[in-house]
Amino acid sequence: MFGSSLPGGMPQDEDTPVFVISVAAQLSGLHAQTLRSYDRQGLVSPGRTAGGGRRYSLRDIALLREVQRLSQEDGVNLAGIKRIIELENQVDALRARVTELTEELAAAYAAAEQAAAAVHASYRKDLVPMRNETALVVWRPRPRR
Repeated sequence: MFGSSLPGGMPQDEDTPVFVISVAAQLSGLHAQTLRSYDRQGLVSPGRTAGGGRRYSLRDIALLREVQRLSQEDGVNLAGIKRIIELENQVDALRARVTELTEELAAAYAAAEQAAAAVHASYRKDLVPMRNETALVVWRPRPRR
């Protein structure tokens, strides 16, 4: 359920929730009660076991460290930190969407180029070779009465 680990017990994926609260507290340099408080406030949302126990991922640990840094070094209050996290998540989501749209656009351009090439290829089949004569026909509509 939680994925496999690298030697030494470190998870392969930074989003894999594997660390119990005491380990997460130690890794982040915060008290376990602070982690519970941050969870209640929605600053960090760890995974949960079937029994309801918190499990923190490496990404959660990094986020806890960032919350601590913003609070202690930059003097940002917890409401401000929550807003910063929300905005960063929005930016990440928008970047991912821009990447998706860029890829879709590139695929659409490639499909359009292939379609145009197919049309041009079909024109060549419709051309009929002529003898070494050249003719020019000029059409002039009759004036309306």
